[in-house]
Amino acid sequence: MRFHWGWLEPVMTVPYVPTLGPVRRDDPLCDLFEAVVEVAGTGRFLPHDKDARWFDSKAEYVLADAIEHDQYQTLIPTLHEGGARTVKVHVYGTTGLSAGADLARKLAALHGAGRAKVTWFLGPDQPDAYAYGVGTRVQFKDFTDGPGPAADAPVLDYKELPEPERFAVFAERMAGDGFAFLYEGMRAGAVGPVLTVVDGGTIAGAIGPMETISDAVGRARLLPQYFGVLPEYRCAGYGRTLWRAAMHWGHQHGAAYQLLQTEAGGASDRLCSTEGLTSLGFVNQTEA
Repeated sequence: MRFHWGWLEPVMTVPYVPTLGPVRRDDPLCDLFEAVVEVAGTGRFLPHDKDARWFDSKAEYVLADAIEHDQYQTLIPTLHEGGARTVKVHVYGTTGLSAGADLARKLAALHGAGRAKVTWFLGPDQPDAYAYGVGTRVQFKDFTDGPGPAADAPVLDYKELPEPERFAVFAERMAGDGFAFLYEGMRAGAVGPVLTVVDGGTIAGAIGPMETISDAVGRARLLPQYFGVLPEYRCAGYGRTLWRAAMHWGHQHGAAYQLLQTEAGGASDRLCSTEGLTSLGFVNQTEA
C-alpha cells in the first residue's frame, strides 16, 4: 500500500500511526504508515514498536485490503487478535466518522470479531471537553531543556525496598491499573526499574518500568509507564514525586523525549499539564 502524503497529511490532526500509537510530528510519518502495512499479519514487530517489550508477536495489525484512502479522508482498519477480538477503524478526516463506524461493523462480522470500534482525532486547539469520556490526550515531554524539577520526597527502585516482595500487595490492589501484569514481568526480571514511594512502610505509589527504545530515526525515547497511587494516599503529592523522579531517570539515561497518553480530564492529565508537557491533540474512541 502506497499512501498519497498530499492526501493524508492535511487531515492528520494528531501524529498517530495505527498499531504503533503516537509519534513525533517530525518523524518519517509516511514511511511509518507504509511500514505497518508491510508487516501486517506477519506477527513481526517493527524495531521501534513499544509493544515488543511485552509480547512475543504482534497481535494487532492493519487490514491492508480494506484501507480507504482518498483526498478527503483515510480510513485504516486494524484487527486485534489477542483477548477480545476487535476491529478498529482509524479515521483521518473530519467527515468520516459514520463511514468509519460502518466499515468497522462490516469488518468485525467478516473477521469474526466480537467488538467494532472507531477511532478519530482532534487537534490540540480543540476544547478539552470534546474528548471527555471518550478520549486520551497525547502528551509530549521534551528533555532538551533538562528533566524539570526534582522529586521532593525519597523514591526507591522496588528492588531497594527492605521487603520488595511486598510490592505484590500494591500490585493486587492496583490490578485495574495494570500493576498485576507488570508485577509478573518484575518477578521474571524481564522489565526495567520500577520506582516507588513509601509511606509508613506501605508502598503508596509506583511508576515503571523505566525503559528507553530507539525510535524510527535513532533517537532514544522514554517509554510510557504504569503509574498509580493507592486511593488513600492520593492528593498527598506522591504522584508528582513519582513523575518527577521518572523524568529525571529518563534524562539521566539519555532519553530525548517521551510520548504518552492520559485520560482527558483525569488526574494524570492534570498532572502532566502542570508539569509543562505539550499537548499534541486527542485520540478518541467509541464503539461502532
